[in-house]
Amino acid sequence: MLRIALRDGEKVVVNGAVLTAVGRTQLRVENQAAILRGREIMAPETATTPARALYFHTMMAYVDPTHGESHQDRIIKALQQVASMLAEPEARAACLSFASHAAKMDYYKALTDCRQLIQLETELLDGIGEAA
Repeated sequence: MLRIALRDGEKVVVNGAVLTAVGRTQLRVENQAAILRGREIMAPETATTPARALYFHTMMAYVDPTHGESHQDRIIKALQQVASMLAEPEARAACLSFASHAAKMDYYKALTDCRQLIQLETELLDGIGEAA
């Protein structure tokens, strides 16, 4: 059983359906469901880098399992881009962890790895911007 507390106006995705809290709301989820809270949801227009694209496609695979094959193809392409861009050991470890979770279709845990990859990618891009 999972309890979720939502603030007024906060969004949550449950099995692909977007729900918006009206007033302070508490939900109790009593069975298996794909759930993302508002702060975990990425809009397609913000998937502007390889790591962000990886997160977006993984998120879509999590909330839209009916199109799993299409999402898997996009995940593989995005992971290849991320792996070629981020060469440090910490990033390689996160890529391996991500691949392991994604192979088991444990997309929620894979999203955690994606957040780490986004952070590492941001640090790399910020470093490149400062060097220029």
